[in-house]
Amino acid sequence: MLRGVRLRGEEVYCCAPVDPFAISFGQSGGTIHIVSQGDFELEVEGDTTAYPVGRGDVVLVGRPHVVRRGRRVRPRPLGESDQHHQVVTGGHETRWLTGTFSSDYARKVHLLPHRPPILQLHGVGNQSLLWLDVSTQMLMKEMTQPTQGSREMISRILDLLYIQVVRAWATGPDAPQGWLTGAMDPVIGEAIAAIHAEPAEEWTIDRLAQICNLSRSAFAERFARKMGHTPVAYVALLRLADAADLLRETEEAVGEIARRCGYRSEAAFSRAFSQHFGMPPSRWRREKAHT
Repeated sequence: MLRGVRLRGEEVYCCAPVDPFAISFGQSGGTIHIVSQGDFELEVEGDTTAYPVGRGDVVLVGRPHVVRRGRRVRPRPLGESDQHHQVVTGGHETRWLTGTFSSDYARKVHLLPHRPPILQLHGVGNQSLLWLDVSTQMLMKEMTQPTQGSREMISRILDLLYIQVVRAWATGPDAPQGWLTGAMDPVIGEAIAAIHAEPAEEWTIDRLAQICNLSRSAFAERFARKMGHTPVAYVALLRLADAADLLRETEEAVGEIARRCGYRSEAAFSRAFSQHFGMPPSRWRREKAHT
């Protein structure tokens, strides 16, 4: 699934705006904020919650959002004067490191059960987040002392940070149901990996339970509790997500796409697709061709 997201780390900024401020971030691929000093509130587009973020925290955001200190401040983009060459000064100002991502296609992830508006890890005094300090130091070195290959280094460090944050969050106590938490589960994660490797296979609960060395009933209960879907429903959802990608990205016939995605007939595929997307595959392809 992480391969399917196809993220690329883009830019890094050391943010140090003067209070009060409201800085808007509109990166569509994703944004990561690592707070080294002070605190702020984070407002995500389409969400009425104001998320408090403090020193040592790291947040991963997949939507446009605003980082704010001060209620009556109009949001504005990050400017040159808001940036600094050091993350920590020893003072009381709010400072954080921001990394941005871009992506080619992340449609499959959005079609499947997804994560909440932000992933937040509380890092102060948390020994399990030592990797965060190392990554931050490496990013700062590449920013302040750039040399041959620095942009590539920054991109790859950001990619690794994304994966680390996702893994740490998905195994934490606040992670809700969904493919993130299910994939990180040491038991049913094996079944999810098998499903994603061959979604067109004739997967049954018995086959998947055997992969996980569980009884049929124990596997079905654990899968539904972690994923929020039955195994059969999850396989169906993944097949439809694959089909949507193929309809948009290829010129293959609808019948061939149906076969590749594990449907026994084009008619069965069209019924399932129409029920999920609200229109037949051919019409969906025409309407999504240029989006």
